[in-house]
Amino acid sequence: MGKVILTGDRPTGKLHLGHYVGSLRRRVELQNAGDYDRMFVFMADVQALTDNADNPEKLRQSIVNVALDYLSAGLDPTKCIIFIQSHIPELAELTTYLMNLISVSRVQRNPTVKTEIKMRGFEGESIPLGFFCYPVSQAADITLFKATTVPAGEDQEPMLEVTRELVNRFNNIYAPVLVEPQIMLPENLTARRLPGTDGKEKMSKSLGNCIYLSDSKDEVWQKVRSMYTDPTHLNVSDPGHVEGNAVFTYLDAFSTDEDFKNFWPEYQNLDELKEHYRRGGLGDMKCKKFLNEVLNQFLEPMRLRRHELEQDIPEIFNILRRGTEQAREVAAQTMDEVRKAMRIDYFNDEELIRQQTELFRAK
Repeated sequence: MGKVILTGDRPTGKLHLGHYVGSLRRRVELQNAGDYDRMFVFMADVQALTDNADNPEKLRQSIVNVALDYLSAGLDPTKCIIFIQSHIPELAELTTYLMNLISVSRVQRNPTVKTEIKMRGFEGESIPLGFFCYPVSQAADITLFKATTVPAGEDQEPMLEVTRELVNRFNNIYAPVLVEPQIMLPENLTARRLPGTDGKEKMSKSLGNCIYLSDSKDEVWQKVRSMYTDPTHLNVSDPGHVEGNAVFTYLDAFSTDEDFKNFWPEYQNLDELKEHYRRGGLGDMKCKKFLNEVLNQFLEPMRLRRHELEQDIPEIFNILRRGTEQAREVAAQTMDEVRKAMRIDYFNDEELIRQQTELFRAK
């Protein structure tokens, strides 16, 4: 299949700025560059069920919202295949086979799994088995479509390590069918793990510290106004710290020199603003007002596009249906190769049938 991109999101709510800087922005750029033969973008509802099994309605209501976020951000269904994970049964089959090639202890050592378990408050025997096996399920997602590249944040690198290990183990035991993927990290280093508005954790729906792509201007300002800055910067005259300051992390991720020209011409660029903040004499609220302008200018085109898309929801479902059908065709082809490599393609193995026929005739 050549160069293939695969990436996706858990449909547990609307997408936020962390999703955008972590992978969505790069997906749109890669889609438009045309340097890859195929691009798959999926909604990981099966994985989302691993810790939402008692609330499937949450996912059901989120599917369209995520699709609207994808399309309003610039993903084009004529250039990439957008599909729903649960409607590709081959993924469950491949996950089962890959589970036989990894130990429980290896999954337990995965730092991403450890972090996610802590965030969700799972303890000891309370961890759902489906959630525990998340890295294997993700490996199946990637390998079923023979992805060569996975755009993601740095927190996903341990997951990709597991995938590469499983690919090598499968290919060595059976046949070289699966493809070893590589991660593609965001180019903006400061945005690889965008903090939440509280500045303490990564932006996460479950932590309630998100700015959503679909937030209104008023909602954005409300969140920016309460954003974490520098706890030692008590007075305007005090020297400030930009490191660990969520406002400046967001400015690193989103502001441009043109923004300063349009909204704060007193400074030519972000470096000048940081220098002033560090030496003191610059209030947090002024910085927040500037960030608010930057973010709202960035989000406004998405809001307008989303409003247009919302007028024809049946077409959104049609886009998802068509993409899922395309993905299913690719999945079926890969699984034919997997079964053949594992020598469990009994009905298509003419040599096996011939050998067994001769064996029983000779009795």
